[in-house]
Amino acid sequence: MGSAVLLVDDERFARTVYSDYLRSAGYEVEVAEGFESALVLLATRKFDVLLTDVILPGSRDGLALMDAAKGLDPNIGVIVITALDKVDPAVRAMRSGASDYLVKPVTPEALQLAVQRCLATRALLSENQVLRSHLKLFEAGQRIASSLEREHLVPTALAAVAQELESPAAALFERTAEGAWLPTGAHGMAGEEPRELLERCRGTLEGLDAYGAALTAVRLPGSTEKGANHAALLTVVNDGALLGAVAVRVSGESRPEAAMGAAFLCRHLALALANLGRLRQVENLAYLDDLTHLYNVRYLDLALDRAISGNRPFTVLFMDLDRFKSVNDQHGHLSGSTLLVEVARVLRSCVRDEDVVVRYGGDEYVCLLDGIDSGGGLKVAERIRRAIEDHRYLSREGARVRV
Repeated sequence: MGSAVLLVDDERFARTVYSDYLRSAGYEVEVAEGFESALVLLATRKFDVLLTDVILPGSRDGLALMDAAKGLDPNIGVIVITALDKVDPAVRAMRSGASDYLVKPVTPEALQLAVQRCLATRALLSENQVLRSHLKLFEAGQRIASSLEREHLVPTALAAVAQELESPAAALFERTAEGAWLPTGAHGMAGEEPRELLERCRGTLEGLDAYGAALTAVRLPGSTEKGANHAALLTVVNDGALLGAVAVRVSGESRPEAAMGAAFLCRHLALALANLGRLRQVENLAYLDDLTHLYNVRYLDLALDRAISGNRPFTVLFMDLDRFKSVNDQHGHLSGSTLLVEVARVLRSCVRDEDVVVRYGGDEYVCLLDGIDSGGGLKVAERIRRAIEDHRYLSREGARVRV
């Protein structure tokens, strides 16, 4: 079916002739003779073009009709028709948003050309609007993907996804290494709302995978909130791995273009979360000793700053191995390195998980015991000394060294 045109003219002859012109060109045409009848048609159906005479019967003219039509549909194209001595109102109409004006008598060719130009302009404006929305979506995705601070990333991403689906609230659920789902961020929610939404979506969450649908609609069980009885679950996937899901409260089925935009943003969220994971891995490597995989001096500086600024007692044990040089001289440097790794394991077994064990350098080690005073520190130090002394090192190499 062709584009819809509303033709408004108080002259019956003009309505008949112009409507015949347009119908022969393939347009769908409705006619009205004045402001009131035209407004009824504009309110009941959608038109692509309004073609109206400037002078209409009654107190409301074509300019008033154009304003009313634009109020109902800002994207409607408007062409005004005027007599030769009424050009000034047509010019004012152009300044107010009309696409074109025609001077009577109007030929079929001029009428069709004006309508074609109006439709082409309307299509171009619509395309520009779509491009602007796509650009806005792309810029939002770029902001999300480039964020390296989780505290900023998650709220920004959830707000953008919720806005795309025209929702006030969204939550991020992430899956642990053991497969458990946890709420790890929220937008437009407070208190226990994210956890409650997780429980109501749990059945669907358990069935998600990296290669399934990007968006799954969920009917929320036991929902009593008006307009919030559904959720859209969007997977957060990177490199074939399901990192989590974003749950967005919605009132019903999402528009396809909105669903595509939200999925696009979730892909950028997945990329950012993966980058954060890689960044944490790099940071961890920067704080680990290459040989023993204990913490290094850089991490000790951070741990000491944290302990000093706290309000709990702590103890620092500084230790080194006696006559380690003789091990290197007798068994070789590779065996000496193996012994240092074994010492690290013994040290780790003598303290709690929350204590910091550091290879300070060479054969020197440091233990930072949080919440332990000097008396408790002495006991731990003696336990370490005995464990080191009792252990036989390089047993696999057949040396059974004691230090």
